[in-house]
Amino acid sequence: MGGILLLEDGRSFRGEAFGAPATKVGEVVFNTAMTGYQEVLTDPSYREQIVVMTTAHVGNYGVNPDDVESDAVQVAGFCARHFSPIASNHRSTGTLADYLAAAGVPGVHGIDTRALVRHIRNKGAMRAVLTTEGLDESELRARIEAWPGMVGRDLVTEVSTPARYTFAEASGSVAMPRIHVLDGGVKRNLLRLFAQAGCHVEVFPATVRAEELADGAGAVFLSNGPGDPAALPGIVGEVKKLVGKTPLLGVCLGHQLLGLALGADTFKLRFGHRGGNHPVRDNETGRVEITSQNHGFCVDPAGIERAGARITHVNLNDHTLEGFVHADLGVIAVQFHPEAAPGPNDSAHLIFDRFLRFAGSARKEA
Repeated sequence: MGGILLLEDGRSFRGEAFGAPATKVGEVVFNTAMTGYQEVLTDPSYREQIVVMTTAHVGNYGVNPDDVESDAVQVAGFCARHFSPIASNHRSTGTLADYLAAAGVPGVHGIDTRALVRHIRNKGAMRAVLTTEGLDESELRARIEAWPGMVGRDLVTEVSTPARYTFAEASGSVAMPRIHVLDGGVKRNLLRLFAQAGCHVEVFPATVRAEELADGAGAVFLSNGPGDPAALPGIVGEVKKLVGKTPLLGVCLGHQLLGLALGADTFKLRFGHRGGNHPVRDNETGRVEITSQNHGFCVDPAGIERAGARITHVNLNDHTLEGFVHADLGVIAVQFHPEAAPGPNDSAHLIFDRFLRFAGSARKEA
Protein backbone atom coordinates (compact mmCIF):
# COMPACT_ATOMS: atom_id res chain seq x y z
CA MET A 1 0.00 0.00 0.00
CA GLY A 2 1.20 3.51 -0.76
CA GLY A 3 1.79 6.36 1.64
CA ILE A 4 0.42 9.89 1.47
CA LEU A 5 1.62 13.10 3.10
CA LEU A 6 -1.09 15.77 2.88
CA LEU A 7 -0.32 19.34 3.93
CA GLU A 8 -2.87 21.77 5.36
CA ASP A 9 -2.63 23.99 2.27
CA GLY A 10 -3.78 21.08 0.11
CA ARG A 11 -0.49 19.99 -1.43
CA SER A 12 0.09 16.25 -1.27
CA PHE A 13 3.04 13.91 -1.77
CA ARG A 14 2.50 10.24 -2.61
CA GLY A 15 5.08 7.52 -2.24
CA GLU A 16 5.74 4.09 -0.78
CA ALA A 17 4.60 3.15 2.71
CA PHE A 18 7.28 2.32 5.29
CA GLY A 19 7.20 1.44 8.97
CA ALA A 20 3.85 1.06 10.72
CA PRO A 21 0.41 0.97 9.06
CA ALA A 22 -0.93 4.09 10.75
CA THR A 23 -2.20 7.64 10.28
CA LYS A 24 -0.58 10.47 12.25
CA VAL A 25 -1.07 14.23 12.32
CA GLY A 26 1.65 16.72 13.24
CA GLU A 27 3.70 19.69 12.14
CA VAL A 28 5.77 18.87 9.06
CA VAL A 29 9.39 20.04 9.40
CA PHE A 30 12.71 19.20 7.77
CA ASN A 31 16.09 18.17 9.15
CA THR A 32 19.33 18.78 7.23
CA ALA A 33 21.54 16.22 9.04
CA MET A 34 23.15 13.60 6.80
CA THR A 35 23.40 10.97 9.53
CA GLY A 36 21.98 10.41 13.00
CA TYR A 37 18.40 9.52 12.09
CA GLN A 38 17.97 7.35 15.18
CA GLU A 39 18.92 10.26 17.43
CA VAL A 40 16.45 12.43 15.50
CA LEU A 41 13.67 9.87 15.89
CA THR A 42 14.15 9.60 19.65
CA ASP A 43 14.68 13.31 20.42
CA PRO A 44 11.72 14.42 22.60
CA SER A 45 11.86 17.87 20.99
CA TYR A 46 10.30 16.27 17.89
CA ARG A 47 7.10 15.33 19.71
CA GLU A 48 4.08 15.58 17.34
CA GLN A 49 6.22 16.50 14.34
CA ILE A 50 6.47 14.77 10.97
CA VAL A 51 10.15 14.93 10.09
CA VAL A 52 11.45 15.09 6.53
CA MET A 53 15.12 14.20 6.05
CA THR A 54 16.84 16.21 3.31
CA THR A 55 19.60 13.62 2.80
CA ALA A 56 18.63 11.16 0.07
CA HIS A 57 19.29 7.77 1.69
CA VAL A 58 18.16 6.98 5.25
CA GLY A 59 18.31 3.69 7.14
CA ASN A 60 21.51 2.34 5.59
CA TYR A 61 23.20 1.54 8.89
CA GLY A 62 20.13 0.26 10.75
CA VAL A 63 19.39 0.94 14.41
CA ASN A 64 20.91 -0.05 17.74
CA PRO A 65 20.12 0.50 21.44
CA ASP A 66 23.14 2.74 22.07
CA ASP A 67 22.15 5.67 19.83
CA VAL A 68 18.78 6.54 21.34
CA GLU A 69 18.21 9.92 23.01
CA SER A 70 15.11 8.85 24.98
CA ASP A 71 13.12 5.72 25.77
CA ALA A 72 10.79 5.99 22.75
CA VAL A 73 10.46 7.08 19.15
CA GLN A 74 9.09 10.62 19.50
CA VAL A 75 8.27 11.74 15.96
CA ALA A 76 4.73 11.48 14.61
CA GLY A 77 5.90 10.45 11.14
CA PHE A 78 9.05 10.09 9.06
CA CYS A 79 9.74 10.96 5.40
CA ALA A 80 12.72 10.58 3.07
CA ARG A 81 13.65 10.27 -0.58
CA HIS A 82 14.64 6.66 0.06
CA PHE A 83 14.51 4.41 3.10
CA SER A 84 16.94 1.51 2.84
CA PRO A 85 15.38 -1.88 3.69
CA ILE A 86 18.87 -3.27 4.33
CA ALA A 87 20.89 -2.48 7.47
CA SER A 88 24.62 -2.77 6.87
CA ASN A 89 26.70 -1.92 9.95
CA HIS A 90 28.49 -3.96 12.59
CA ARG A 91 26.64 -2.04 15.35
CA SER A 92 23.20 -2.62 13.88
CA THR A 93 20.69 -4.77 15.76
CA GLY A 94 17.72 -4.18 13.46
CA THR A 95 16.29 -2.34 10.48
CA LEU A 96 14.73 1.09 10.42
CA ALA A 97 11.50 -0.37 8.98
CA ASP A 98 11.05 -2.76 11.89
CA TYR A 99 12.02 -0.04 14.36
CA LEU A 100 9.32 2.33 13.12
CA ALA A 101 6.76 -0.48 12.88
CA ALA A 102 7.36 -1.53 16.48
CA ALA A 103 6.92 2.08 17.59
CA GLY A 104 3.67 2.51 15.63
CA VAL A 105 5.17 5.30 13.52
CA PRO A 106 4.33 5.54 9.80
CA GLY A 107 6.82 6.54 7.15
CA VAL A 108 6.73 7.37 3.47
CA HIS A 109 9.52 7.41 0.90
CA GLY A 110 9.87 7.73 -2.82
CA ILE A 111 8.58 11.31 -2.65
CA ASP A 112 10.25 14.45 -3.98
CA THR A 113 11.72 15.66 -0.70
CA ARG A 114 13.51 18.51 -2.45
CA ALA A 115 10.18 19.93 -3.66
CA LEU A 116 8.65 19.33 -0.21
CA VAL A 117 11.45 21.15 1.63
CA ARG A 118 11.34 24.07 -0.82
CA HIS A 119 7.58 24.27 -0.23
CA ILE A 120 8.05 24.38 3.56
CA ARG A 121 10.78 27.03 3.21
CA ASN A 122 8.45 29.19 1.13
CA LYS A 123 5.20 28.62 3.02
CA GLY A 124 6.54 27.83 6.50
CA ALA A 125 6.14 24.76 8.69
CA MET A 126 2.50 23.69 8.69
CA ARG A 127 0.06 21.07 9.88
CA ALA A 128 0.06 17.81 7.94
CA VAL A 129 -1.13 14.22 8.07
CA LEU A 130 0.79 11.13 7.02
CA THR A 131 -1.09 7.91 6.31
CA THR A 132 -0.04 4.43 5.26
CA GLU A 133 -3.57 3.06 5.68
CA GLY A 134 -5.17 4.21 2.44
CA LEU A 135 -7.55 6.76 3.97
CA ASP A 136 -9.33 9.07 1.54
CA GLU A 137 -8.52 12.76 1.28
CA SER A 138 -11.69 13.95 3.03
CA GLU A 139 -10.83 11.93 6.12
CA LEU A 140 -7.26 13.22 6.04
CA ARG A 141 -8.42 16.82 5.78
CA ALA A 142 -10.73 16.33 8.75
CA ARG A 143 -7.84 15.05 10.85
CA ILE A 144 -5.69 18.04 9.95
CA GLU A 145 -8.50 20.41 10.89
CA ALA A 146 -8.93 18.69 14.26
CA TRP A 147 -5.25 18.92 15.22
CA PRO A 148 -4.52 22.02 17.38
CA GLY A 149 -1.04 22.81 16.05
CA MET A 150 2.10 23.76 18.00
CA VAL A 151 1.41 27.32 19.14
CA GLY A 152 0.11 27.34 22.71
CA ARG A 153 0.85 23.63 23.21
CA ASP A 154 2.34 22.23 26.41
CA LEU A 155 4.01 19.00 25.26
CA VAL A 156 6.60 18.96 28.03
CA THR A 157 4.37 17.06 30.46
CA GLU A 158 4.10 14.25 27.88
CA VAL A 159 7.85 13.65 27.67
CA SER A 160 9.18 14.62 31.10
CA THR A 161 10.16 11.96 33.62
CA PRO A 162 7.31 11.09 36.00
CA ALA A 163 9.65 10.85 38.99
CA ARG A 164 13.03 12.08 40.19
CA TYR A 165 16.03 9.84 39.46
CA THR A 166 19.82 9.84 39.68
CA PHE A 167 21.53 9.62 36.31
CA ALA A 168 25.13 9.63 37.59
CA GLU A 169 27.04 9.88 40.84
CA ALA A 170 29.91 12.35 41.18
CA SER A 171 33.25 11.02 39.94
CA GLY A 172 36.80 12.22 39.42
CA SER A 173 39.35 13.91 41.64
CA VAL A 174 38.19 17.49 40.97
CA ALA A 175 34.99 18.62 42.68
CA MET A 176 32.38 19.58 40.08
CA PRO A 177 29.02 21.29 40.60
CA ARG A 178 26.10 19.02 41.47
CA ILE A 179 23.70 19.37 38.51
CA HIS A 180 19.93 19.23 39.05
CA VAL A 181 18.15 18.83 35.71
CA LEU A 182 14.65 20.11 35.02
CA ASP A 183 13.52 17.52 32.47
CA GLY A 184 11.54 19.18 29.70
CA GLY A 185 12.38 16.29 27.35
CA VAL A 186 16.10 15.97 27.98
CA LYS A 187 18.36 14.21 25.50
CA ARG A 188 20.55 11.56 27.05
CA ASN A 189 23.74 12.93 25.56
CA LEU A 190 23.33 16.11 27.60
CA LEU A 191 23.19 14.00 30.75
CA ARG A 192 26.15 11.92 29.56
CA LEU A 193 28.35 14.99 29.06
CA PHE A 194 27.66 16.32 32.55
CA ALA A 195 28.41 12.84 33.91
CA GLN A 196 31.64 12.63 31.90
CA ALA A 197 32.73 15.92 33.46
CA GLY A 198 32.43 14.25 36.88
CA CYS A 199 29.18 15.88 38.01
CA HIS A 200 26.53 14.28 40.13
CA VAL A 201 23.46 14.43 37.85
CA GLU A 202 19.97 14.36 39.34
CA VAL A 203 16.91 14.56 37.04
CA PHE A 204 13.56 16.05 38.11
CA PRO A 205 10.09 16.06 36.51
CA ALA A 206 8.92 19.29 34.90
CA THR A 207 6.28 19.67 37.64
CA VAL A 208 8.91 20.03 40.38
CA ARG A 209 8.75 23.07 42.68
CA ALA A 210 11.63 25.52 42.73
CA GLU A 211 12.57 24.78 46.34
CA GLU A 212 13.02 21.05 45.70
CA LEU A 213 14.84 21.61 42.42
CA ALA A 214 17.38 23.97 43.99
CA ASP A 215 17.88 22.02 47.22
CA GLY A 216 21.52 20.87 47.29
CA ALA A 217 22.15 21.90 43.68
CA GLY A 218 25.42 23.43 42.54
CA ALA A 219 23.53 24.50 39.42
CA VAL A 220 20.10 23.91 37.89
CA PHE A 221 20.06 22.86 34.25
CA LEU A 222 16.95 23.46 32.11
CA SER A 223 16.85 20.93 29.29
CA ASN A 224 15.62 20.86 25.73
CA GLY A 225 12.03 19.84 24.99
CA PRO A 226 9.04 20.16 22.66
CA GLY A 227 6.18 22.59 22.16
CA ASP A 228 5.63 26.28 22.78
CA PRO A 229 7.64 27.74 25.69
CA ALA A 230 5.00 30.46 26.21
CA ALA A 231 2.51 27.69 27.05
CA LEU A 232 4.51 26.84 30.20
CA PRO A 233 3.74 29.69 32.64
CA GLY A 234 3.86 27.33 35.62
CA ILE A 235 7.40 26.22 34.84
CA VAL A 236 8.48 29.79 34.04
CA GLY A 237 7.07 30.90 37.40
CA GLU A 238 9.15 28.31 39.25
CA VAL A 239 12.27 29.28 37.29
CA LYS A 240 11.73 32.94 38.20
CA LYS A 241 11.96 31.97 41.88
CA LEU A 242 15.49 30.67 41.25
CA VAL A 243 16.84 33.59 39.22
CA GLY A 244 19.62 35.28 41.19
CA LYS A 245 19.60 32.56 43.86
CA THR A 246 21.23 29.56 42.17
CA PRO A 247 23.23 29.24 38.94
CA LEU A 248 20.88 28.50 36.01
CA LEU A 249 22.00 26.82 32.79
CA GLY A 250 19.78 26.24 29.76
CA VAL A 251 19.78 24.61 26.33
CA CYS A 252 17.11 24.92 23.61
CA LEU A 253 13.74 24.95 25.43
CA GLY A 254 15.70 25.72 28.61
CA HIS A 255 17.19 28.75 26.85
CA GLN A 256 13.67 29.91 25.96
CA LEU A 257 12.36 29.36 29.49
CA LEU A 258 15.21 31.40 30.94
CA GLY A 259 14.49 34.16 28.43
CA LEU A 260 10.84 34.22 29.52
CA ALA A 261 11.89 34.21 33.18
CA LEU A 262 13.98 37.33 32.51
CA GLY A 263 10.99 39.09 30.94
CA ALA A 264 11.71 38.54 27.24
CA ASP A 265 9.17 37.25 24.72
CA THR A 266 9.33 34.20 22.45
CA PHE A 267 8.03 33.84 18.91
CA LYS A 268 7.56 31.07 16.34
CA LEU A 269 10.10 30.78 13.54
CA ARG A 270 8.85 30.43 9.97
CA PHE A 271 10.25 26.92 9.45
CA GLY A 272 12.59 26.48 12.39
CA HIS A 273 16.19 25.37 12.68
CA ARG A 274 16.72 21.61 12.47
CA GLY A 275 19.90 19.84 11.44
CA GLY A 276 23.61 19.56 12.01
CA ASN A 277 25.05 22.38 9.89
CA HIS A 278 23.88 25.70 11.36
CA PRO A 279 26.61 28.38 11.66
CA VAL A 280 26.64 30.32 14.92
CA ARG A 281 29.01 33.14 15.87
CA ASP A 282 30.34 33.11 19.40
CA ASN A 283 30.55 36.81 20.30
CA GLU A 284 32.84 36.02 23.23
CA THR A 285 35.60 34.57 21.02
CA GLY A 286 34.68 35.70 17.50
CA ARG A 287 34.73 32.08 16.34
CA VAL A 288 32.07 30.59 14.10
CA GLU A 289 30.95 27.10 15.13
CA ILE A 290 28.85 24.66 13.11
CA THR A 291 26.06 23.58 15.43
CA SER A 292 23.33 21.01 15.83
CA GLN A 293 19.89 22.57 16.22
CA ASN A 294 16.27 21.58 16.72
CA HIS A 295 13.81 24.33 17.57
CA GLY A 296 10.76 26.06 16.14
CA PHE A 297 10.54 28.94 18.63
CA CYS A 298 13.02 31.70 19.44
CA VAL A 299 13.69 34.34 22.12
CA ASP A 300 13.36 38.04 21.24
CA PRO A 301 16.85 39.54 21.73
CA ALA A 302 15.45 42.99 22.58
CA GLY A 303 13.89 41.57 25.73
CA ILE A 304 17.14 39.89 26.71
CA GLU A 305 19.04 43.16 26.43
CA ARG A 306 16.34 45.02 28.40
CA ALA A 307 16.86 42.51 31.20
CA GLY A 308 20.56 43.44 31.35
CA ALA A 309 21.83 40.21 29.81
CA ARG A 310 24.62 40.02 27.24
CA ILE A 311 24.07 38.30 23.90
CA THR A 312 26.80 35.69 23.42
CA HIS A 313 25.74 33.79 20.28
CA VAL A 314 24.03 34.74 17.01
CA ASN A 315 22.78 32.56 14.16
CA LEU A 316 24.53 33.56 10.94
CA ASN A 317 21.73 32.30 8.67
CA ASP A 318 18.96 34.54 10.00
CA HIS A 319 20.68 36.52 12.81
CA THR A 320 18.36 35.14 15.50
CA LEU A 321 19.44 34.87 19.13
CA GLU A 322 21.43 31.74 19.95
CA GLY A 323 22.82 32.45 23.40
CA PHE A 324 23.02 34.90 26.29
CA VAL A 325 24.51 35.32 29.74
CA HIS A 326 23.43 37.39 32.73
CA ALA A 327 26.43 37.20 35.05
CA ASP A 328 24.85 39.25 37.84
CA LEU A 329 21.88 36.86 38.07
CA GLY A 330 23.86 33.68 37.39
CA VAL A 331 22.10 32.77 34.13
CA ILE A 332 23.69 31.31 30.99
CA ALA A 333 21.94 29.68 28.04
CA VAL A 334 22.29 28.65 24.39
CA GLN A 335 19.57 27.88 21.86
CA PHE A 336 21.54 25.25 19.92
CA HIS A 337 22.66 21.81 21.11
CA PRO A 338 26.28 21.73 22.33
CA GLU A 339 25.90 17.99 22.93
CA ALA A 340 25.04 17.40 19.23
CA ALA A 341 23.72 13.80 18.83
CA PRO A 342 23.51 14.01 15.91
CA GLY A 343 25.80 16.68 14.58
CA PRO A 344 29.26 18.19 14.92
CA ASN A 345 31.03 18.57 18.24
CA ASP A 346 32.27 22.12 17.66
CA SER A 347 30.33 23.36 20.70
CA ALA A 348 30.82 20.49 23.14
CA HIS A 349 33.39 22.64 24.97
CA LEU A 350 30.53 24.83 26.24
CA ILE A 351 29.39 22.05 28.57
CA PHE A 352 32.85 21.21 29.90
CA ASP A 353 34.22 24.72 29.94
CA ARG A 354 31.82 27.66 29.89
CA PHE A 355 28.73 26.11 31.52
CA LEU A 356 30.49 24.34 34.39
CA ARG A 357 33.02 27.14 34.97
CA PHE A 358 30.16 29.64 35.03
CA ALA A 359 28.23 27.49 37.51
CA GLY A 360 31.23 27.22 39.78
CA SER A 361 32.05 30.93 39.74
CA ALA A 362 28.39 31.97 40.17
CA ARG A 363 28.11 29.66 43.18
CA LYS A 364 31.20 31.18 44.82
CA GLU A 365 29.94 34.73 44.30
CA ALA A 366 26.56 33.83 45.78
